[in-house]
Amino acid sequence: MSQFLIPGVAFATAACLSALGTWAMRRRSLARGFIDQPGGHKGHLAGVALGGGVPVVLAVVLPIVVGAFAARWLSADSPEWLPGEIEKHLGGIVDKTPIALQIVLATLLMCGLGLYDDARPMKARSKFAGQLVLAVFLVVQCDLRLLSHWHFVPSALLSILWIVGVTNSFNFLDNMDGLAGGVALIAAAVFAVTAMLAGQLFVPTCCWLLVGALAGFLPFNVHPASIFLGDAGSLSIGLLVSVFTILTTFADPAAGQRPFGIYAPLIVLAVPLYDTASVMLLRWRAGVPVWTGDRRHFSHRLVRRGMGVRQAVVLIWLATLLTALPALLLPKSDWLVATAIAVYTLLIVFLVGLMERLASHDEPAG
Repeated sequence: MSQFLIPGVAFATAACLSALGTWAMRRRSLARGFIDQPGGHKGHLAGVALGGGVPVVLAVVLPIVVGAFAARWLSADSPEWLPGEIEKHLGGIVDKTPIALQIVLATLLMCGLGLYDDARPMKARSKFAGQLVLAVFLVVQCDLRLLSHWHFVPSALLSILWIVGVTNSFNFLDNMDGLAGGVALIAAAVFAVTAMLAGQLFVPTCCWLLVGALAGFLPFNVHPASIFLGDAGSLSIGLLVSVFTILTTFADPAAGQRPFGIYAPLIVLAVPLYDTASVMLLRWRAGVPVWTGDRRHFSHRLVRRGMGVRQAVVLIWLATLLTALPALLLPKSDWLVATAIAVYTLLIVFLVGLMERLASHDEPAG
């Protein structure tokens, strides 16, 4: 019962905190002139409030902090009214408290970095350096590593690359109303279910907190958006998604050790990672810095093809969902099923690329 009760409470709590916080943040941003003005490569026609990432982040980290300290207090006191279904998990939560607080710290620092960039745009090199420092902190200090059975150095380097890469993928993906938040919601929900099927509690609860926070925020962010995530939100969301993929156990205890589960993060995040790689390639070919904002993203090409903003965003949501759902089967898969899932994912990505090619005769991106 607690397997569903605790994640359910986490989702509802984060959704309420995020919705109320976003409403308050929007009013505060408009009152203080913290607004993203139109112009350049930006598609909105009027100023939109910034700072939406702050309530999203707080809706995730505050319940984690409160839950961690509540678990420590309850495990020491063991009140009679506490349900046994919850009491049996207190020890595990207490054990996870140090790493949980370190993740909270890194997320808040990433949010602060993005918030500063929203207020006073930083040089790309400085922003990347901050991301790299936080990634190294999580990998070295918290020992959050992909393929931890490898030697430390290659495992650590791969993990740092993954954290920085996914963080920037969501930063790049935040180019249209509701796009980054919706894709992150889908990815986090799939990781939550995967972790629950593997018998985990801490990781799916954290994932459901992120899903709830994004669910509370998205009504304010779908087109036409009344508030933006900003870098404070997109960078923090990317960081959390990358960390949750490392923490998730992509194995089914009943099926034994199946190696194909480790590919689940790549399958789930295939669409945003493809968008990031293709945009960087297009910018490189055009002779402009790869970190320069422009309108070369898949979403922009769809709009130039005649789609509305909402239609383009929903299409990318659906593409993400189509690649993400089969990843739930990977922990139980043999090589034949895993190969079929990989081919299926490549076909979805190929379809996305084909649609981009069909749009290539439209006016060039500026």
